[in-house]
Order: sequence, then structure tokens, then C-alpha cells
Amino acid sequence: MKLSRPARRAWLVVHVVAAASWLGLTLGLLALGITAATTGSAVTVEAAVRAMKLFADWLLLPVAFLTLVSGLVLALGTQWGLARHRWVYAKFWVTLATTTATVLALRPGVNSAVAAVAAGGPLPDAGEVLFGPIVSLSAYVFMTVISVLKPWGLTRRGRRLRATSTRTPAGTTAPTRRTA
Repeated sequence: MKLSRPARRAWLVVHVVAAASWLGLTLGLLALGITAATTGSAVTVEAAVRAMKLFADWLLLPVAFLTLVSGLVLALGTQWGLARHRWVYAKFWVTLATTTATVLALRPGVNSAVAAVAAGGPLPDAGEVLFGPIVSLSAYVFMTVISVLKPWGLTRRGRRLRATSTRTPAGTTAPTRRTA
């Protein structure tokens, strides 16, 4: 089912805003993680990791899921399709992987850092508060680049669907119009 033009535009706005929010939250988490890892003040470390916990618990997952869902709606409701173009397929899998990593790695790492610091101890491992945001930021920049450049062309399924859609009833191939 294809989305109408107003619906496609609305979903596109939702997707771009959610993705930009996810990128911004990740930059904020990285800034807080760097602060926690490099400061000498126990109070600043605790404030930074507690702020990271707020971001991770209340903002990051809803924004990640909104990005994933809006991306799926756009992929399935437009000519791009989910498995027709390699760049769309790559974005889907990277988004799914980063969402899963947020749930299984980033949040537990931040939670353990908060627990350790709240108990009066030092930050146990700077990697717990830095690794997740660095990996996430790299993934989001990669997805932004491929969204703009749209590299790699059609998948095997996309080529097959394009070939079937350009056949005329007489069995000949109709001229195809290449769009950017």
C-alpha cells in the first residue's frame, strides 16, 4: 500500500525530526560521558551520569522506536520499499541494531555507572559511559550519509521487481524512466 502524498510528507517529517532528536540526544550523552570521564569532581561525575540516566530512560528509547517505526512506514509505504534498495535495507538493520544496543548495552552501562557513583564510589569504567554514545553517533552519521547519497543501487529483489513492472503485456520491455 502506498502512502498518499500528504501522509508521506507527514511521516517523513516525523522520521527526520525523530532521527535528528536521536542524533542530538546521542551528542548530549557523549558530552555528559566525556564530562563524567574527565572531571576530577565527584559531584560533577554524579550529576553527569544521573543526567545520562534521565536521557537514556525517558528520551532515548521512545525516540529510537519512533525513528524505527516511522522509517518502516516510509519504507513500506513509498517506492523505496524495505528490501528494494540497499541503502534502505542497510538503514533498517543499523537502526534495529542501535535500538537493540541501546536497550541491552547503553542503558545497563549507564545504570551501573549511576549505581556505583551514587554509592559514593568513583566512575567504575569510563568506557561504560563513552562507548555507547560513540558507537551510536558513528551509526547515525553513517545512516545520515547514506540517506543523502543513496548508494549501492537496487537489491536483487528490487531489480526483479523493477524488471517485472516494466514488462508490457506482449512480453517486451517498456522503456524505463530513470529518476534520481
